[in-house]
Amino acid sequence: MDRSKHWHVAALLGAVACLATAGCGGGGSDTPATPPAPAVTPSPPAAAPPASAPPSAPASALTPACANFYTTAFTLSGTRTTDPIATLAKPAKGAAFAEPAYGTCVVRSTDHAADGVAGFTRNDYSRRQAFNATGTHYLAYALNGSWHLYETATRQRVKVLPGPGGDAEPQWHATDGDKLYYLPTNGVGMKVNELTVSTGATRVVGDLGARLKARWPAAAVAWTKSEGAPSRDQRYWCFMVEDVNFGTLGVATWDRDTDSLVGTMNTNGDRPDHVSMSPSGDWCVVSGDGARGTVAYSRDFSQQRKLLAKSEHSDIAIGANGDDLYVSVDYQSAQGDLFMINLRTGERTALLPTYLAGTTNALHISGKGYDKPGWVIVSVYAGFIPAGGSRQWMHDKVFAMELKASPRTFNLAFHRSLYNEYWTEPHATVSRDFTKVLFNSNWNTGSKDDVDAYMVELPADAVK
Repeated sequence: MDRSKHWHVAALLGAVACLATAGCGGGGSDTPATPPAPAVTPSPPAAAPPASAPPSAPASALTPACANFYTTAFTLSGTRTTDPIATLAKPAKGAAFAEPAYGTCVVRSTDHAADGVAGFTRNDYSRRQAFNATGTHYLAYALNGSWHLYETATRQRVKVLPGPGGDAEPQWHATDGDKLYYLPTNGVGMKVNELTVSTGATRVVGDLGARLKARWPAAAVAWTKSEGAPSRDQRYWCFMVEDVNFGTLGVATWDRDTDSLVGTMNTNGDRPDHVSMSPSGDWCVVSGDGARGTVAYSRDFSQQRKLLAKSEHSDIAIGANGDDLYVSVDYQSAQGDLFMINLRTGERTALLPTYLAGTTNALHISGKGYDKPGWVIVSVYAGFIPAGGSRQWMHDKVFAMELKASPRTFNLAFHRSLYNEYWTEPHATVSRDFTKVLFNSNWNTGSKDDVDAYMVELPADAVK
């Protein structure tokens, strides 16, 4: 699997070393630059503490484990204080517990050892939608490259999916909870497959090989490099096109509904980090660190908008007004800003500083809560704390962030994953209706692969 684009131990240690000596320049992808003087983060008004007495809140989309957990008086915590991370024993799969700092319902949702899987069973990535359209099932990825289907209500593993293997980029169907799309591993073969999950039947819905070879005779691969997504309705897909050695050739947009190529573009040797369609289907965002940088192209590549010079951890979300928003972190900015860029207007808005009191951290963003426009999930890990410094409010945490200037933030849970290479990153992802957040954790063991997925469940009206 090609995971070289992610934050690894070497990059983390390099960041720590250069920060300690004030010797960082811009830093590489995912590597925070030297922080300036301590930044002051405003604290929103404190939220009311969770009530501890009946009546219970409406069950809504909550599973049985959390159905009677919340009261009608429950509100999410919006404070930005450095709260203690309670030491908790690793829970059994399916057991609900209250996050002590915030009163949210958290449930361990995979157990790789009990399922006989050597190594982790975890959420694949923050940009990957783990939950199907109806919220009844979710996907987990195993160390051996297999994809596992779980029932949300019980956390029981239903099956190992036939078909997808390794970087197959599974994408749940937008409306049919029993179907998903997947690619051949690493995109080799240039096909898009549709899997009926209940039966295991697979059919090819897009065979792009001949058409891409007509454009680029050496074409052998079509994928997003495992980090992109189709449009919200899954009509439009943007693919990197590469040769048999994964040498870059171009980028192409495919229309699923008409099975046609909408547009193509040469990359001229500048290989993107990844590509993704925006939720509206209007833009193909080509993310990279080379001469091109990160650029949003209209789906036929006739127009373009330069977003930034680098590719950092990001996602493309839907704004409160329906616009496509590129949400990312700028480690080269003075305060390490979380920011967003409106793809329609080009307007950039600073959201939150991440360089707090001389500290830095790494983070991921999930904009997959399409039915709750104007919000994303942020998961923060691998913090650097200078000598004499201390942990800050966002460190080691999963929280919801509003997409507006001076945004509200809601604390969801501490992930309790001690960073030890890529697979221990929390990679929190959110369901379309914003009621479930799946994140990964080695639960304070420090293990590289003893990792499972945990789920925060929220009442339907908790984020509003």
